[in-house]
Amino acid sequence: MSPLIGLLRLTRPKQWIKNTFVLAPLVFAREFTHPESVINALIAFGLFCVASSATYILNDIRDVERDRTHPIKRHSRPLAAGTVSLRSAIGLLIACYCVLTAGWFWSVDTMLAIFAYLALNVAYTYWLKHQPVLDLFSIATGFVLRAYAGALALAVPLSSWMAITTLCLALYLAAIKRRQELASNGTESREVLRMYSAALIERYAEMSATGALIFYSLFVMSANAKLAATIPLVIFGLYRYWYVVERLGGGESPTDAVLSDWPLALAIVIWIGVCVVALLPN
Repeated sequence: MSPLIGLLRLTRPKQWIKNTFVLAPLVFAREFTHPESVINALIAFGLFCVASSATYILNDIRDVERDRTHPIKRHSRPLAAGTVSLRSAIGLLIACYCVLTAGWFWSVDTMLAIFAYLALNVAYTYWLKHQPVLDLFSIATGFVLRAYAGALALAVPLSSWMAITTLCLALYLAAIKRRQELASNGTESREVLRMYSAALIERYAEMSATGALIFYSLFVMSANAKLAATIPLVIFGLYRYWYVVERLGGGESPTDAVLSDWPLALAIVIWIGVCVVALLPN
């Protein structure tokens, strides 16, 4: 593997799909027909991709020794595998921070949300990820900050319903991730897993999935009755994702689960299409 490819893998571009939450306000605030709003939303998305890559790089630097003993990460993580030097990783991290600093000249409000995300992830890397329950809420709060940054980029309010739906959905994904880590590697891969049981995490996941569905239904019914057509798609998505986790061994990486399962990916694409059509100006 060339050093350039190793540096690219260090930024984890596949994980950028999570940053599409930044674009949610663009759709639900009906700003997607305005070119200026689309440009601002895409800039916010790009900056969040840089911010999320910075957090992954920092996490890999912090955990390089532990990752070298992990059965999967010692091959998949460039630092642990030795394909990228520590000096190169630190240089790339500084470059990411420089790009984000330049973002202040574009939108101070949006960058405040992004830097709050960075601060949260620094705390997560060094402390919060070792604290049961707080680790799950830290991950979920990062998704809420994505949606909030998207709203700030467009100068539109973030719906409270959207915020709580995002929180519940992210808690569901985080709980499933912990469940699969526990099932695949036991308590060795993460210190916090020693404080969980599979049954407890499953109850967290079930509660979060139920909350996400209820709050999403209330959100779309209050925002636009036409969006009610998307509720069955959301139910299918939750069911299918759980199937991928339970029967196909996915879930440890939600991104891989979405990208590798075509029915789930198709349901998400159709959901986006229905949302856009339902919210088109009359």
